[in-house]
Amino acid sequence: MRRSLKLVVLAAAALVPAACAPNPIVARDPVPAPGPDAAYRCSSTPVLLNGYWANCRPAPRETEVVVRTKG
Repeated sequence: MRRSLKLVVLAAAALVPAACAPNPIVARDPVPAPGPDAAYRCSSTPVLLNGYWANCRPAPRETEVVVRTKG
């Protein structure tokens, strides 16, 4: 019993470093982020069990206003 337990512990200790990959896989979103011209109007509605249902629609972007003064 003692010998088999020792073998199990040694096998587990050998597998722990193998679980960490030298080059970890980084998840990337397949959909690129929207550009600076894109604007969205979003609203959310609460649902059961503390969740939310989000609804986002594209919206026209407001033009930037630059105020210049002489002084």
